[in-house]
Amino acid sequence: MKDLPALLTILLALPVILASCEKDDPVMITGTATVIANDSVATEQMLRAIPEAYIQAARNNLHIAYQHTSHGTHVSYGMFGLPGYKPGDEIRFAITNNEQPQAGKLDFRDYALASYAESGTDASDLSRDETAFIQATRNFLGDPENAEINVVMWSWCSITGHDVEGNYLPGMQTLINEYGEGGSRIGSGPGQREQAVSFIFMTGHAELDNNVGDGLPKNQADLIIAYCRKNKFYCLDYYGIDTHDLEQNYWGDAGDDGNSPTGGTFYADWQNSHDLGTDYYENRSSPGGPVTFGAHNTQHITANRKAYAMWYILARIAGWDGEIAEL
Repeated sequence: MKDLPALLTILLALPVILASCEKDDPVMITGTATVIANDSVATEQMLRAIPEAYIQAARNNLHIAYQHTSHGTHVSYGMFGLPGYKPGDEIRFAITNNEQPQAGKLDFRDYALASYAESGTDASDLSRDETAFIQATRNFLGDPENAEINVVMWSWCSITGHDVEGNYLPGMQTLINEYGEGGSRIGSGPGQREQAVSFIFMTGHAELDNNVGDGLPKNQADLIIAYCRKNKFYCLDYYGIDTHDLEQNYWGDAGDDGNSPTGGTFYADWQNSHDLGTDYYENRSSPGGPVTFGAHNTQHITANRKAYAMWYILARIAGWDGEIAEL
């Protein structure tokens, strides 16, 4: 019985100890709307349906840091070419590339984060050192020179064989918990930044006749999309765009060039039967710069569609609810 007072003390203190532990646990932050930018929205028809107010809000308010290697150029080259497409697009989709922010132009910083990787790690894209993107992003966002950045996106090279569930998804969630709206590193105290960040997830590109199975592009895309649907995050679905033609037919054996053993060269065939400047545009390596295909492409459609998908996401981040009058 002499141990009873000590036991009572422990029991009385236990709720306090547990409460303290719970307080120190990281809070999992989720989003407010699921946005999967796949083949169904990666069309010019959808692009033109986005209300002008939200395109303008994206241009005026968003500051984007994007890190990628070759396959990631599909987004940037498509976005750099879009202003030269049709009359008015030079204003509507105006964009800079690693310049001081300019009024009326989307602030886009290409290849922005790799140099912030920890010594000895490669953060060129998500496919190199699988966790290097986490600390590289922290280092980047902690630099006062990047205080305006409020959108971050990382691209895969090949997603095949990578540990999406063990590294990518937890890593992205960690960054969201820290730098998303209400994150632990958002505030006005020492070591914090005032500007919260929207993170865009990405699936991997398709691989010719090698998409289905554990660790392969379709299965990896399914994991990423399911996570984004569950937690209401933004996702640019490379895989979905690579494997669907413009009539929304799915070619599960397609590669990253709109090419399929069963579906043929569906993007090149579509481009060859349509008109430049009316139905598609030429991608460029920089705003107003040289004409180029996205890396590993022999046609412009893949990068056109990924630019449409990116602008769809940016309009949603800028406040658009995705509702359109009619398509």
